Amino acid sequence: MAPLRRYFITGLLIWVPLGITIWVLDALIGAMDQTLLLLPEHWRPEAWLGVRIPGLGVLLTALVIFVTGLISANLIGQRLLAYWEGILHRIPVVRTIYGSVKQVSDTLLSGTGHAFRKVLLVHYPHPNAWSLAFQTNVPSEVRSRLGDEWLAVFIPTAPSPVNGFYFYVRREETIELDVSVDTALKYIVSMGVVAPSPRPVANHYPGD
Repeated sequence: MAPLRRYFITGLLIWVPLGITIWVLDALIGAMDQTLLLLPEHWRPEAWLGVRIPGLGVLLTALVIFVTGLISANLIGQRLLAYWEGILHRIPVVRTIYGSVKQVSDTLLSGTGHAFRKVLLVHYPHPNAWSLAFQTNVPSEVRSRLGDEWLAVFIPTAPSPVNGFYFYVRREETIELDVSVDTALKYIVSMGVVAPSPRPVANHYPGD
């Protein structure tokens, strides 16, 4: 029975990652294909091809994103964008949601943004445990109250790093790691399975 069990597990190790990858891609392509619904019915590919071809929505989405970036790169496009954002900022609920999401997206996607400065170890969820965290920005209002010895950190959850907790911790109660943000995200998403040994930058520990 041992060889049969080994063969079965080997098969699982091959098919589970492949199956999950296909499932995720299918979900993404299906979501992007919904952009075809924005086209008039007689313009949609199935209207003149007679058959639905999955993935055409991906091309339309990429084209819309590219054209949007191309238009916004010139002076007229920038003025149109500023006018559009001005309208959104006048709508009470929309301006709060849009403003917050835009700040986050600008920080994460912009080449000049600093979404996460460093990868740290912090005590969480209790003093005898350590968790991976990302150093973020401390608002000026908070810094004026707490001082420079406090850091703002985001502690993501595994395996979904888009959720987590935002804390302020003392600088001396953190350990800075010599790993990139991308590498740390791999640790979290894989729940430690894909985790080469990190090299601590500073060998200081709380209480030293």
